[in-house]
Amino acid sequence: MANIGGSSAMSIWLVRHTRVALPIGLCYGRTEVPLAGSFARDAQALRAKLPEAIDVVWSSPAVRCQRLALTLDRPVKLDERLWERNFGDWEGKRWESFHGPESDRWSADPWNLRPSGGASGTDLEKRVAAVRQDVQTSAVGRTVVVITHGGVVRAWRRLVEGVDRDTSMS
Repeated sequence: MANIGGSSAMSIWLVRHTRVALPIGLCYGRTEVPLAGSFARDAQALRAKLPEAIDVVWSSPAVRCQRLALTLDRPVKLDERLWERNFGDWEGKRWESFHGPESDRWSADPWNLRPSGGASGTDLEKRVAAVRQDVQTSAVGRTVVVITHGGVVRAWRRLVEGVDRDTSMS
């Protein structure tokens, strides 16, 4: 979670969805996945860190994001551009299972190359830049919470903070 628009004119809070009930190491960008059994506790802990006066919530359409958004009891605007990166044919598979020419090329340049059927890092960044502009425009004089995914948060922060792409991946 990060407050990236903290000024008297606007406040934008970026929030990654809560934990999911999947084994570590599984690729699940656009795949709908179940939330961990700790969802209620995780959501409560998150709400305690957010400001009380939230005007609007923007959310990825992913169920894992929508469920968290609804716990904030504020109007929710769903936006497709807040979806995680699409990993195409790799979705639902273990990261360690990707050994071969395609994954090796992609690992060397994930910003410009796409997994089969998926999106590049540049595709994600362009989408995030567009939604970021719309959120900022709507946030003037308001407190906005954006509930999304780790890749979207990293891309957004990279755009705001100007960190290089390799650093933003960590």
